[in-house]
Amino acid sequence: MGWTMKHVVSVVDVGEDIAGVLETAQRERGRRLDTMSGRTLALLFEKPSLRTRVSFEIAMRQLGGDSLYLSPAEVQMGVREPIVDVAKVLSRYVDLIAYRGFSHAATVELAKRSSIPVINALDDTEHPCQALADLMTIRESKGSFDGRKLAFVGDGNNVCNSLMLACPFVGLDLAVATPSFYGPRAAILDRARAIARDHGTTIDITTNPDDAVAGADAVYTDTWVSMGNEEEKAARLRAFRPYQVDDRLMDRAKRDAIFLHCLPAHREEEVTAEVIDGPRSIVYAQSENRLHVQKALIMRIFAED
Repeated sequence: MGWTMKHVVSVVDVGEDIAGVLETAQRERGRRLDTMSGRTLALLFEKPSLRTRVSFEIAMRQLGGDSLYLSPAEVQMGVREPIVDVAKVLSRYVDLIAYRGFSHAATVELAKRSSIPVINALDDTEHPCQALADLMTIRESKGSFDGRKLAFVGDGNNVCNSLMLACPFVGLDLAVATPSFYGPRAAILDRARAIARDHGTTIDITTNPDDAVAGADAVYTDTWVSMGNEEEKAARLRAFRPYQVDDRLMDRAKRDAIFLHCLPAHREEEVTAEVIDGPRSIVYAQSENRLHVQKALIMRIFAED
């Protein structure tokens, strides 16, 4: 346990230890420990949150530590004061930063300037903690990743990017269906395919949701209009309409396929109520697992080498 690289800017920073994080999350779920006694987590947020804030605060509480929430209005990193000052000041006050923001460049800069670990709690390029929770949820439901396929349908966004980078490390095949011009970032796709080749898995990209979902063990979608994309809403709703996950699309997957969504969800947009509120949906277990994987992540960051 323990890493030389303490920051988790990308899910690739966890990399080969993803399986270890999932094992720790399962073993320690619900347990109260004193691993972080005397330590404080700063939640540095530029975006509002339900799951991210609550799950990190409860994780620290279960580990015997404290947390401090810094709202968007309080810090305004890069506007009210430069990233370097925020990083250096917080490094003298707290022991760990979870940063939820817009710019991946800001996440990288914050980690570079901090002398304490920084966890990417979401930015415009990646959502590592969500991908870890997704993998935990799939393994809980299916028992293992061997021979399994995940289908992601919709926007090639930060969640999609992190899933592409994470799935190969656990041996999970991934198929992604997005409209033209809304696919995952080319640089991340290239990196993910290189990791997949090294681990003997596949990453397929298509514009046809039926093809992506065919034979899948799990079907995943996310909001079509993420925070920061509101001005594109009308165009996005038109482009993504054929990518709605409904019962017909779910029936293209295996009979026992599960449905995943990182929430918040917009019923009758990216997913129908019949699917997300139906028996194949395990979105609330998926949401709970944010707590467990983040708790495990913190434990392993601060474990002795």
